[in-house]
This record gives sequence, C-alpha cells and structure tokens, in this order.
Amino acid sequence: MKLAQQLFGAPILVACLSAASVRGVQDETRPIADHHQHLYSPVIAPAARIEPITAADLIALLDAAGIRRAAVLSQAYAFGNPNRTPQVQNERARVVEENDWTSHEVGRFPDRLVGFCGVSPLRDYALEEIARCARDPHLRTGLKLHFANSDVDVENPQHVERLRAVFHAANENRMAIVVHLRSTLSRQRPYGAAQARAFLDNVLPSAPDIVVQIAHLAGAGGYDDPAVDEALGVYADAIAARDPRMAHVYFEVSGVAGVGEWRGKADHIATRIRQLGIARILYGSDSAVGPGRKPAEAWASFCELPLSREELRAIAANVAPYLR
Repeated sequence: MKLAQQLFGAPILVACLSAASVRGVQDETRPIADHHQHLYSPVIAPAARIEPITAADLIALLDAAGIRRAAVLSQAYAFGNPNRTPQVQNERARVVEENDWTSHEVGRFPDRLVGFCGVSPLRDYALEEIARCARDPHLRTGLKLHFANSDVDVENPQHVERLRAVFHAANENRMAIVVHLRSTLSRQRPYGAAQARAFLDNVLPSAPDIVVQIAHLAGAGGYDDPAVDEALGVYADAIAARDPRMAHVYFEVSGVAGVGEWRGKADHIATRIRQLGIARILYGSDSAVGPGRKPAEAWASFCELPLSREELRAIAANVAPYLR
C-alpha cells in the first residue's frame, strides 16, 4: 500500500502538524491522497446553503494541505433520496446532469483528481447509469453509494437483490466502490453488528474483484454512535479470521476525528484502526463544508489520534489501488 517517494515527484514528508508539539515529532507528514472529497455544483450547493465548490476550489484546498491527489465522489445519489421533500422532478435527468458536471470538473485536473459516479442503488435506472458512467473516462474509476441517503435496508430482500446487482455491475466494469454503510439516522433505521453481518454475507460477495472502500470507519462521521463500533467490530473480526470476502476491503477515516465527542474515544478509535490493519486504512477528509473540515484541518485532527509516528507515516503513504 505504500508508494515510493518518487511517485508524484516529491518526497513524502513525515510527521504531523498538530501532533508535533504534543508528541515531540519534529518533521511533517502529509497524505499522498485524499480518498473522500466532494464538489458542490450550482444545483447541489443551494440545498446545503453554501457557495459552490468547484474542482479549482478543491485543488487550492489540497495544495494548502500538501495533498497531491483526491477521489471526488459525485453527489448525484442525493436526487434519489426517497425521504426528500418535495421529491425531485425529472430525477433521472438530474442524476445524469450532476454526474456529468462532476465529470467535467474532474476532467479539468486529470493528473490530480479521479471521479466516482453517484447513484442510488435502489432506483430503477441505477444499472443504466452505472453502465453510462463506466464509459466516461472521468467517472469510470468508481461508484459512490450512500446507504443512508438512499434509505437502504441490508436486511430487506428486495433491497439486497438490487444491491447485489449494483455491486455485480461495478465488479464487471472494474469500478471501485466507496460506500457509506451507516443507515438512515433521520428515520432511526437499525444499524450495528446484525446489519454489518448482513452486508458481509449477502452483498459484499457480489463484488469479489474490486476495491470496496467503507467510508467514515463504517459510520456517518464522528464516533459517538455505539452502533458504529458494533458494525466495525464485525469487520475487524472477519479480518482477524482471514475471511476471503475482506480481501479487497479498505476503510477510510474521513469525518471521524474532529467531529462530535471523538477525543474521549480516541484510544478506542486507534485500537480499531490497528485491528483493521494499518495497510487497509485510507486517509480522507470528506467535504470542506463547515468548521474544521478543510483538508489541512481534517488532517490535523486525524493526527491527534494516539497513533505512532510510524503508523501515521504509513497511513499518509497508503494509496488505494484505483489511484495508483
């Protein structure tokens, strides 16, 4: 998972900005890649009550953090949210437009950014949109799925059938999957060990050959929710048991440190990271919306976790196969 210093023409710097004064670390460390970033189109941004964030804006934020590359995850799936009020008119067309906008933006910086297609896996048009994105040079890298936004229930047989088809389609097209597994919070959908086992048993086997990147350490940001630790424990146990279904599964840490009451759980988060395996941990910042969420700030928060200099260096150097 580690790349040589020469990969991007610059040395990998070692140690953390915010952690240096705390642990006496002298040098600096920067991640090679940010594995979880979002842009905000002129359509998406007003709903979030923010100004649009373009690829040029993101590049400036990455430069400020010393990060060379990023995975940009289209938010087109948001138009298929069944809990959205009012429902989106011409939903299919809006999904296409949002994915195309992301493709265009990513295409402005092809040496820095890769795009992921966004779609709700439960919509009738999902497989068609995946096939369309697989033909787009700026979206064919991967697929972003958001189980909460799409109100996915991994214990619902109809949902599982559609999920299997979507994971199979991504596998056939060699598209990596970044998946937000945490179920819908607003509707208080069940989440925990049972749902993690259902995903592991019934969905993940449909994508045996591609990277499946589990976002936010299997949560939705922060680490306040005990259900997230329950779910993460299932995957940690599967890794310890050398479960072959976990062969291409990675865990990304975006939005964990720096959100909620995470400091009180920092030791446990570090323990879980070690249980999952440092080589499986990918750095990500999430979107740059809100205080402390810019890439430089998010990395500084991550560096406050009680990880060793060697562990931080290794995570900073980890790069997902789809970015190599």
